[in-house]
Amino acid sequence: MEKTGLITGEDGLDRCFWHGGLDDYRRYHDEEWGRPVTDDRRLFEKICLEGFQSGLSWLTILRKRDNFRAAFAGFDFHQVAVFDDADIARCLGDTGIVRHRGKIVSTINNARHAVHLAAEFGSLARYFWSFEPGPEERPARMDYATLRANPTSPTSIRLSKDLKKRGWSFVGPTTVYAFMQAMGLVNDHIEGCCCRDPVETMRAQFVRPA
Repeated sequence: MEKTGLITGEDGLDRCFWHGGLDDYRRYHDEEWGRPVTDDRRLFEKICLEGFQSGLSWLTILRKRDNFRAAFAGFDFHQVAVFDDADIARCLGDTGIVRHRGKIVSTINNARHAVHLAAEFGSLARYFWSFEPGPEERPARMDYATLRANPTSPTSIRLSKDLKKRGWSFVGPTTVYAFMQAMGLVNDHIEGCCCRDPVETMRAQFVRPA
């Protein structure tokens, strides 16, 4: 694993190392991570959950994801945008989520800005996919060393700056790049991973929001 970044599962398939052989994490790797997403709720959910993940592991957040969805109205940003002090108190008392006041308040703040962003661009998907990096910004080969060395990218820095300028919070370049990886704006499955080629095919066939 140290050289390739791949681990072989009981099914004989090689996968990116980071799922660690855990069933729920492997399903996330196989069924979600890197597959292109245009659903506005899922996009909003992911960028908020990446903010909650700051300082923690994604596995911690993944295992609480259903609780987060219940706490934040399924990440319908139109509903979250009207959350008030009572909702903040409710979330702070919810042991099923990460009870961090700053991140809870940030989610509500970002929902309000998401409403305006969707109105301006027609959808969050159209906005986020406008930041999809071109081939010239992508590494020639996605190997273990490249993946480990690049927690940000020029695009994630640009997107982070633009979101912050629009009033969003907890959207630093590393958080934004993790969002881009998960939502399919880039394919960062390592060469040799059983998911890399299927994801590449999906991205080739994917109709970008226009």
